[in-house]
Amino acid sequence: MRHGKKINHLGRKTAHRKAMLANMACSLIEHKRINTTVAKAKALKRFVEPLITKSKAENNQTTEKGTHNRRIVFKSLRDKHAITELFGSVSEKVGDRPGGYTRIIKLGNRLGDNADMAMIELVDFNELYNADKPKKKTTRRSRRGGGAKAQTPPIAVADTKSEAQKDVEAKADDSEE
Repeated sequence: MRHGKKINHLGRKTAHRKAMLANMACSLIEHKRINTTVAKAKALKRFVEPLITKSKAENNQTTEKGTHNRRIVFKSLRDKHAITELFGSVSEKVGDRPGGYTRIIKLGNRLGDNADMAMIELVDFNELYNADKPKKKTTRRSRRGGGAKAQTPPIAVADTKSEAQKDVEAKADDSEE
């Protein structure tokens, strides 16, 4: 039974797996998309998304918290160029996104060993998908009913008759008297 075993070990020892995920995360941050197997892409998604959230939080907090977040992320990535890129352009792009910074697109099977391949990419850096969609600001809402809503009084409809129509009606009223 697999009780309490949530991590995919990817057929590697712990040190090898951590080093591989750190290298893949650095490549993803540098190139904005990489091709890999589906299992590695899913493991990388769980590894890199909390790091992106930490980089995003630096802009909203004081300098001490920003330095602390950089050190936490550096402990996982171990590449100062990737850290600079992550806390620079990547955190600016994902600043308003509440989560879901990466996308996994399945590509088919690899020719040599028939492994399921996928492309993992940073969502905000794909211009093809984001070109036709307008930027919209949405708010999160709970699933509950929310309670009674305040009703607004009905708006009075303004008189939409043109000046010419009013003149014609006024002349018609004058002629009837």
